[in-house]
Amino acid sequence: MLPPKIKRNIYRIIPFGLIWLAFSIVYTLLERGLLGQLDYYPATGNPYSFNNVIFITPVSAFITGLCLGTFEILYLNKWFQQLNFGKKILYKSAIYLIIISLFLVLVTAIGNYFQSGAGFFSRQVWDHVWDFVFTYAFSSIIVYIAAITIVLQFYAEVSENVSLSVLQNFFTGKYHKPIEEERIFMFLDMKSSTRIAESIGHIRYFEMLKEYYSDLSDSIINYSGEIYQYVGDEIVVSWTLKKGLLNNNCMLCFFDMKTAIMRQTDKYNGKFGLLPEFKAGFHLGKVTTGEIGVIKKEIIFTGDVLNTTARIQGLCNTYQVDILISRSLMEKLQPDFQFQIKSFGENELRGRDERMELFTILQRTD
Repeated sequence: MLPPKIKRNIYRIIPFGLIWLAFSIVYTLLERGLLGQLDYYPATGNPYSFNNVIFITPVSAFITGLCLGTFEILYLNKWFQQLNFGKKILYKSAIYLIIISLFLVLVTAIGNYFQSGAGFFSRQVWDHVWDFVFTYAFSSIIVYIAAITIVLQFYAEVSENVSLSVLQNFFTGKYHKPIEEERIFMFLDMKSSTRIAESIGHIRYFEMLKEYYSDLSDSIINYSGEIYQYVGDEIVVSWTLKKGLLNNNCMLCFFDMKTAIMRQTDKYNGKFGLLPEFKAGFHLGKVTTGEIGVIKKEIIFTGDVLNTTARIQGLCNTYQVDILISRSLMEKLQPDFQFQIKSFGENELRGRDERMELFTILQRTD
C-alpha cells in the first residue's frame, strides 16, 4: 500500500488532469463544429484532421494537467503559501501561462510533424508553427487556457481550505442524507494557551498557532486522520474505525505529533521563547454524519461521543498526563511492547450517568 501522504497527493493531482481533459474535449468539439469539413485552419493554412486532433489534444491536455498538478501540489503551492489569494492567482497564473505556451508550441510542432510527414526540425513544420503562434487563434487559445488556470486555482485553494476528504464527500454526495457511522475522535488541546497568549501577545500567539497547526499536519496525514475542526487552540481529529485502528493509527498519530513538535524546539524557542505542549483525549462511538447549513454548508458529526471525548481530554490535567483513552477504544487497540499502559480506574464524567474506565499510554524509555 502507498503511504497516506503519497496517496493524498495523488488524489489531489488527478483532478488537475481530469479538468484539463474535460476542457480539451469541449475545445476540440467546438473547433470541429466551427471548421466543419475543412481540412486546414483558415487563419494559418495549417493542416487539420479531426481524427488526429480528437486523440492528440485530450491526451496532451491530460498529461499537461497531471504535470501542472504535480508542480502545483509539490512545489508551487509551498512557494506562494504566504501570499494572499489575489497575488497567488496572479503570480501562479503567469507562471502557468508561460509553461503552457511553450508546451502548446511543442504540441503544435508535433501535430504538424505527423500531418506533413516532414522532419520534426524541418522549416516546413516550424513555419506552420510560427504562423499559428502569431495569429488571433493562438491568442484565443491562451485566453481559454487562462480560464482553465483560474478554475484550477480555485479548485486548489478550495481543496486546501475545505480539506480534500470533505470536498470529495460533497462531490460524491456521501453525506447529503445523514448516515450513522462509528468513528474515533481525538480532542487535542494546547496546554496553558491563555497564559501563553498573555505572555507573548495575541498577534504573536496567532502566528505561533499557525506554525503549530502546520507542524502537526503531516502526522495527521501520515496516520490517515481527518481534521474535523479547529476550535481556537484545539484540534478535533477523526478517523473511520477501519483507518483509526489499522496499525494503531490514531494512537501513533499522537506520539508522532509529539515528535514533530520536539523537532522544532529551536524554531519555537527562537521565535516565541517557548515550546508549545498539548494533551489529548480519545474515544470512539456512533455519530450521525451529514451536510447541514444553507448560507454555509458543512459536514458535521452529532453524537454523545463528541461530548464524551471532550470530557476525557479535560481530565488530562486532573491526572497530569498528556493522553487519556477510553476503555471502549483501548479494547480495540493493540499497543505493542514499545508502550506502557496505565489504568486510572473508573471515572465519573460530567454530564454522563455511567462511569468510564480511562487509560494513559506512555512510550517506554528502557
